[in-house]
Amino acid sequence: MTENSATSAGVSGGSGGWLRIVAVVFLPFASGYFLSYLYRALPSLIGDRIRDELVLDAGVLGLVGAAYFLAFGLAQLPVGMALDRFGPRRVQTVLLLIAGLGAVIFGLGTNAETLILGRALIGLGCAAGLMGSFKAITLWFPQRRWPLVNGCLLGMGGLGALMATTPVEMLLGIISWHELFFWIAGASAASSLLIFSVVPEKPGSTNPIPASELFGSLKQVYSSRAYWRIAPMAVMTMATGMAIHNQWAGLWLKDVALFDQATVAFYLQTLGIALTAGFVMGGVVADVLTRYGVPLHAIMAGGVSVLIFSQLSIALGWDPSGHWPWILLGLSSNMSALAFPWLCGQFPLNLAGRVNSALNVFVFLGVFVVASLIGWIIKQYPASAAGGYAPEGYETGLLVIIAAEFAAFIWFLVPGGEKKNG
Repeated sequence: MTENSATSAGVSGGSGGWLRIVAVVFLPFASGYFLSYLYRALPSLIGDRIRDELVLDAGVLGLVGAAYFLAFGLAQLPVGMALDRFGPRRVQTVLLLIAGLGAVIFGLGTNAETLILGRALIGLGCAAGLMGSFKAITLWFPQRRWPLVNGCLLGMGGLGALMATTPVEMLLGIISWHELFFWIAGASAASSLLIFSVVPEKPGSTNPIPASELFGSLKQVYSSRAYWRIAPMAVMTMATGMAIHNQWAGLWLKDVALFDQATVAFYLQTLGIALTAGFVMGGVVADVLTRYGVPLHAIMAGGVSVLIFSQLSIALGWDPSGHWPWILLGLSSNMSALAFPWLCGQFPLNLAGRVNSALNVFVFLGVFVVASLIGWIIKQYPASAAGGYAPEGYETGLLVIIAAEFAAFIWFLVPGGEKKNG
């Protein structure tokens, strides 16, 4: 893709034009992604409340949390095709309403089945939170700015993760977790209305592509050597990071580090701050280094090395009361997300939605598998004397996943298949 073609699809004009596009495109879509990450991160904070109220074992609790990721993952390919066919504005408007419905059902939940249904609908409704925003970014911003703008978007997700810590913990001193989900359902409806009423339609953002052509383009993506070079690493690192942060971090802090609920929320807040900073910093670092000729795959390799180290330090309990493993985890979590702009750069612009979704489908199915597998492994160990899950179960589950993650990373380090500028 040439710089001219990317620029023609992006923003033209001076600083006023940039500010307008940020206001009417970036921020409305970012509100949806903020909510998506808030939904995603809440189980880590409220998991013990649900466990105690409904008396759920680790396997069932893991399934409740992972249902979001299963529905989210299964929706990615249809959502990717819908984004390229109908445009991100229309798709995200409808899906956020579905997320709100799922939040209402989850808030009404008194058993595992209702919670799983609610979480699945939330996952479906959030399925375009990231991909729809990425699609809008590829339409309105030039290619050379994609890593930076993507990083800022991911930073909004980090703010959503940050909200699901001490602020929500304080709120839960006033309302129940059931009522919390009713309020977030209302916020989802408001975000849907904002996107529908504020975001303009970009000429060329909708395209009545025949279904046969849509599936043919997916075949083009999945037959690419570049895709299969990066996909295993991207899937495993992002899936493992999200499974730890969104499902098991809070319970690990309670059952292994033996913290009370207020301290758990504080540590999750530390992780959320680091995650937000890391999302933005990752985009800025990539933007600066690529200007100096450093390829994205080299930047990713350095960041993923730090990410795996942080996960190992948590799994092995090197410093259970230390903040540094969670800070490192947050700061490095965005680095493998650079796979999205890297991979989009290997294909024509009109395939951006399908390219992103072709990767994202396996990322979120991967989270479902990873989060559920960790729960299944933890379930094999007897409960601790305090009534929580066994620390040995956490260690075994995390180490099994990290071993697979490391193997995928080694595969990524073998060059070949990408464009010269990758």
